[in-house]
Amino acid sequence: MAVSDSSHTHMDILSKRTSGWSIGLSILLIVCGALAIFLPVEMSFGVVIVIAWLLMISGGLQFIHVFRCKGFGDALWKTLIAAVYFATGLYLRLNLRIGVAALTILLVWFFIAQGVIEIIFYLRTRKSGASGWLLFDGVISLLLGLLIWRHWPSGSLWVIGTLVGINMLMTGITRLMVTLAVRRVNKLVAQPA
Repeated sequence: MAVSDSSHTHMDILSKRTSGWSIGLSILLIVCGALAIFLPVEMSFGVVIVIAWLLMISGGLQFIHVFRCKGFGDALWKTLIAAVYFATGLYLRLNLRIGVAALTILLVWFFIAQGVIEIIFYLRTRKSGASGWLLFDGVISLLLGLLIWRHWPSGSLWVIGTLVGINMLMTGITRLMVTLAVRRVNKLVAQPA
């Protein structure tokens, strides 16, 4: 019986630690989402700059990987991939407005896919207590995707920052609500009968 109590205590500590991290991440998402809503143009350009640098760094790393290739065809292929990554990142970095417009259309597909996936996940877990929040988040994500599409490309400068901020805010709230629901269930399970 002592092993069972020890195992239960260990699981309780692990559950509290994990839910603490989840709550912290939820609050961080809510704060970052609010900042993105208040600074939409800066957020839009910032996102494009980060993606541009990530592409350039990835291109550089791909090029370094060329020296590990065994054949000429493989090396040529890796060099072309590295060049495409680096050139795309450099182009986005030098042409921020075009990068914002391109990223905006990618964001449309991201939000639509996220919304569909969350709605499907809701349909698979609708019997659990907190699954209504998944449906809510999925519907909001779908609506955001459609709103972006409706204002593309004229609204690209403010759209990315604002809608990413709203999405981060909703995801943070959803994550917080689901984590709190899991904590409540864990407390009920842990109580002696």
